[in-house]
Amino acid sequence: MNDIFAELKWRGLIFQTTDEENLQKWLLDQSRTIYAGFDPTADSLHVGSLLPLMILRRFQKCGHRPIALVGGATGMIGDPSGKSAERNLLSVDQLRANVVGIQQQMKKVLDFDNADSGAVLVNNFDWMSRFSFLDFLRDIGKNFPVNVMMGKESVKNRLQRDDLGISYTEFSYMLLQAYDFVHLNKEHGCELQVGGSDQWGNITAGIDLGRRMLSQQLYGMTCPLLTKADGTKMGKTESGAIWLSPERTSPYAFYQYWINVADEDAGKCLRFLTELNQEEIEALDKAREEEAYKRESQRRLAEELTGMIHGPEGLASAQRATKIFFGEEIDNLSDSQLVEIFADVSSKDISKERLSGEGLNLMDAFVEAGLSKSKGEARRTVQQGGAYINNRRRESIDERLTAEDLASETVMVLRSGKKKYALLRFRD
Repeated sequence: MNDIFAELKWRGLIFQTTDEENLQKWLLDQSRTIYAGFDPTADSLHVGSLLPLMILRRFQKCGHRPIALVGGATGMIGDPSGKSAERNLLSVDQLRANVVGIQQQMKKVLDFDNADSGAVLVNNFDWMSRFSFLDFLRDIGKNFPVNVMMGKESVKNRLQRDDLGISYTEFSYMLLQAYDFVHLNKEHGCELQVGGSDQWGNITAGIDLGRRMLSQQLYGMTCPLLTKADGTKMGKTESGAIWLSPERTSPYAFYQYWINVADEDAGKCLRFLTELNQEEIEALDKAREEEAYKRESQRRLAEELTGMIHGPEGLASAQRATKIFFGEEIDNLSDSQLVEIFADVSSKDISKERLSGEGLNLMDAFVEAGLSKSKGEARRTVQQGGAYINNRRRESIDERLTAEDLASETVMVLRSGKKKYALLRFRD
């Protein structure tokens, strides 16, 4: 057994535990079964979900068996922890679709085929749907003191707000999650629950319910939330969340997010989210202090996470797209890929007829794209060697552009100098 407690400790991943003194020895004694829950509010996990998923992966690599629980039942209620208002409730059909999407992503991070410590994937809808309301109150609810529920921060914070309060539905969430721990202990021998620091109340509620119903000693551990140095959540951008699904966030956009992580956040992300060892991370810390402009930490972070979530092909595609933005010749890309790579670049639609016959004059193209204010300025750009079509230099002021010069189905990429880009989109 590898020392998972020590591994999590040096990475800064232990925020709270229910038994700090004995938990390390307990984990070293034998293989344990541990679980973390994931909320299926969308058909994809996001960057924030990557942290508990990686913790399960670390436990598995140290010889323990992880259970990834998808909350098909609890997702119908909504966890009030860290929330200032009631969530919108999802339909059963939408939740089922979300669960399917999330399960596929988990398989990229956890090994479900290992004979000794293979991960287990469960959906709490499978056991919660068997209860009637009266049965659940009689068999489970009688073991759960209301004063315990009232004392949890997630409940107290909402009760103190006169404008919103908390519904009975969300008030009951804690009891449902607590019973998950009891069920997993009975069916899978699960003894440890891990989660973000905002889950402490729910985790300790499950431990208390396990003691009352099963006379079992259960354990809990939380990790810090994945936040930036300024306290805001990691994985949020102006355009929305960074998702693990390539349909929601492309491998290129995913890669670029990590490439652009601030220096003050890079060290924590390397420790929290990658499997790089302590020696390499500390070397990257030193390099970041001495030569931050090279952004070596961010590059390693982007490579490790993109390769794990999107595979070698997704990583290669993201790296190629990045090189294109910095001048590599463009070939065999689609409209959607080019538009995404150059999302922040100005573009203009013009008629595709301009490419027929003699074609579009090179200087006219630069004026149309807004890279030159006049044909005279465009002429100087060409003559000085600063005119590029699809990152290939063009040197003749008499050159005519045709459909053969398109970089994709309808897009042509123009560049003036080293980094000044624009797109022309040719429409029928």
